[in-house]
Amino acid sequence: MTPQKIKPEIEQNKIIISYAWDIPNICSLAGLLCTVIAIYFIVLGLFPAAMIGMIWAVAFDWADGLIARRMKGRTGSDGRFGGQLDVLIDIVSYGVTPALLLLSYGEFDPVFLPGAFLMLAAGAIRLSYFSTFGLAGGSKYTGLAIDNNSIALVFLFLFEGLFSPEVFAVILYAAGLGLAALNVSQISTPKLSGKPINVVLLAAYTLAITAIYGWILL
Repeated sequence: MTPQKIKPEIEQNKIIISYAWDIPNICSLAGLLCTVIAIYFIVLGLFPAAMIGMIWAVAFDWADGLIARRMKGRTGSDGRFGGQLDVLIDIVSYGVTPALLLLSYGEFDPVFLPGAFLMLAAGAIRLSYFSTFGLAGGSKYTGLAIDNNSIALVFLFLFEGLFSPEVFAVILYAAGLGLAALNVSQISTPKLSGKPINVVLLAAYTLAITAIYGWILL
């Protein structure tokens, strides 16, 4: 007698808003809130405050993945929904926000439009590639992950006071294009957010950045 194959239990779709109460997704949405705050201050031209919002967005983004991997009882649909939510938030946090930062710092001069487009396009291509092919060898990214864009730009802005606005605008433009090129390159980079020690290091970096830019604001 051939044993019957047991069919996997079909997951029932939950109501849309119920996914917002999943702890990793709450973390993702907290990161999105930080991004909205960063965009608000970018538009106002208050860049130190924007830097604080940008780095906290990264911190929440890294934390949600760590929490999701340690949580028990999450269903497959919870994981798939969280993955899609992450990608959509990432394009806003690490694509739209840096592009808008370049435009705002350049006082919305049309000469900055090509750079902003290339930064955003590279981010969209990078995320689409990752969504399609995942990690190379199961452990490394192909191309620079776009969360590194915000980490790098927040660090770069620490040196803004050493240059005139005109010179720093050129530096920012070059940095944005350089990051865009790395995003869509074939270089292999490690998945930093996957290790608890890296999340701790990012948390320390986030607190330090917050203290520095908070002091500048005061």
